[in-house]
Amino acid sequence: MRGAILHAPGDIRVEDRDDPQIEKPTDAVIRMSATCVCGSDLWSYRGINESRGPAPMGHEYVGVVEEVGSDVTTIRPGQFVIGSFFASDGTCPNCRNGFQTACLHAEGMGALGAQAEMLRVPWADGTLVATPDVPDDELLPSLLAASDVLGTGWFAAVQAGVGPGSTVAVVGDGAVGLLGVLAAKELGAERIIAMSRHESRQRLATAFGATDIVAERGDEGVERVKDLTNGIGADAVLECVGTSESMSQAMSATRPGGRVGLVGVPHGVSLDGTELFYSHVQIGGGPAPVRRFLPDLIERIVERRIDPGKVFDLTLPLEQAAEGYAAMDERRAIKSLLLP
Repeated sequence: MRGAILHAPGDIRVEDRDDPQIEKPTDAVIRMSATCVCGSDLWSYRGINESRGPAPMGHEYVGVVEEVGSDVTTIRPGQFVIGSFFASDGTCPNCRNGFQTACLHAEGMGALGAQAEMLRVPWADGTLVATPDVPDDELLPSLLAASDVLGTGWFAAVQAGVGPGSTVAVVGDGAVGLLGVLAAKELGAERIIAMSRHESRQRLATAFGATDIVAERGDEGVERVKDLTNGIGADAVLECVGTSESMSQAMSATRPGGRVGLVGVPHGVSLDGTELFYSHVQIGGGPAPVRRFLPDLIERIVERRIDPGKVFDLTLPLEQAAEGYAAMDERRAIKSLLLP
């Protein structure tokens, strides 16, 4: 099969890889219908995360089941499935508590390389969710978004306590932040402040439900949020970037007693314990347990109540994965969809 391989920072190549096989009785092998490039992939692409190439890339996937192991009972060949970026057994205490990314037997899908024609999925029963039927091609982008960025934005909103009547601020205008806007809208937020400097992303944020746009960053951005909230700050803030600046901005834009949903993978972030103590701001988040939300998100998508697939603004064949990475790195694209 063909798959994307990172050889060195900035060096993505699509090459021949061995076809995946069933290795454990709990595995499934799927043939990809669509995959994509994630903003978190760019940390390795840029050389910020150390990567020992050549390394397979990708952790977002939808496709049709080709084969299952002997212990798989809920997934069968021929089904169209969506899975999380972490494989989870679905039975351990952490899975039962709804934190499948902390599964005691979790396996990161990025190491298996989902930017490929086929993929082995460990713990198929606990990881994959089948749609009622094989969906129309027009639903592929939205269902693919559910595999990571939609579920991650949704988790940020849940952890920030977004509910009916909330005032929400979203820090970050990448795919996760934009879908955090969509999640806040779906969860009943009354006011949604999207922090973005880019016109195309501002338009998409507005389409997803943003009521206000703040282009300023840092202290100026915080002051604009407070101006919009009678000097208090937002009830809920979604931190969808993972830098020291974005985390500081999120904390400072949250009202006393409010909550921050932290889903940006931290890079160089440190918190002042004294400042946190006196802020009365609550923080929750981490790697999003996408599997918890998949059944609900799939239903919303299949019923066409939400259209998160709009976040993909570049579609390429898998063979052009390198351009998909470059376009996102250079901010020419929000998110690149790859068709095997």
